[in-house]
Amino acid sequence: MVTAPTCLVTGATGFIGGAVCRAFSRERRVLGVGRREFQGGVSVNFEYASGDLAKDFDWTRLLRGIDVVVHCAARVHIFDDRSENPLQAFRLVNVDGTVALARQSAALGVRRFIFLSSIGVHGSGTSGRPYRFDDTPEPHSPYAISKLEAEIALRDIARDTGMEVVCIRPPLVYGPDAPGNFARLLSLMASGIPLPLASVTQNRRSFVFVENLVSLIECCIEHPAAANQTFLVSDDENLSTVSLLSRMGEALGQPARLIPVPVWLLQMAAVLLGKRDLAQSLCGSLEVDIGKTRELLGWRPPISVDEGLRRTVEHWFALQTRLRD
Repeated sequence: MVTAPTCLVTGATGFIGGAVCRAFSRERRVLGVGRREFQGGVSVNFEYASGDLAKDFDWTRLLRGIDVVVHCAARVHIFDDRSENPLQAFRLVNVDGTVALARQSAALGVRRFIFLSSIGVHGSGTSGRPYRFDDTPEPHSPYAISKLEAEIALRDIARDTGMEVVCIRPPLVYGPDAPGNFARLLSLMASGIPLPLASVTQNRRSFVFVENLVSLIECCIEHPAAANQTFLVSDDENLSTVSLLSRMGEALGQPARLIPVPVWLLQMAAVLLGKRDLAQSLCGSLEVDIGKTRELLGWRPPISVDEGLRRTVEHWFALQTRLRD
């Protein structure tokens, strides 16, 4: 019977947090914390508890016996956000909630605090040069601003308490059960509906398969060189939109049906429809340089893009079958 988990994972019922729990519990004791019931097979080394990422939440009971915290929980991008003050809403969870958890973690002897941040702290896109870990941050959204502010606060806590902090900034994360734009794009591709994206061949974007991200998080738990560092992560292969869709089509077993429409026309239409961010994600570039991650940690993404897409599509087909039955 597990009585003293050594790794606490927040956001355990989310896409990334759930993947972390499933992977970690094979070999280490894990306490997953989330706001709804946990779903999906994990080993006997796993326990689940409810928790609320608020600045006044008392984490004492959950943090006793914990050596490492992996903080995946966050208020994420919200389409059609109706908050009167979106930045304040993000700060309440992503900054104030994170700071409260980190301070209590340090007070209770947690050795290392791993924070899942976002590549958005660097900006909304690149032009000719990938983002590096030491580039000046230029967050482009309330969500990204809140993530950067949380990083800054965590570094202060690390300096004041001696608890080691690791910040990881991923680009778009894909994989089985991925939410958001990637899931919508996969569904459109599988439907066979022609997409007006055949001309988007010159952009370059970095992605990270969820199991590659989990691999890096696990490396950062023990590696001595990870302490108080910031890392970028990706599959270490940059793709144009056409290349991504073509390889997604290969994984689906059907060719990508793409219609040539000038990129400038796509961008203009997106602006007129209030979808500027969507146009940037489909037509713009966002590359990351993971040189530091490779060199300092000796880490390489263990799963290729094609294998990651294959596993994602395999899971998607299995889910569609269950929904039909």
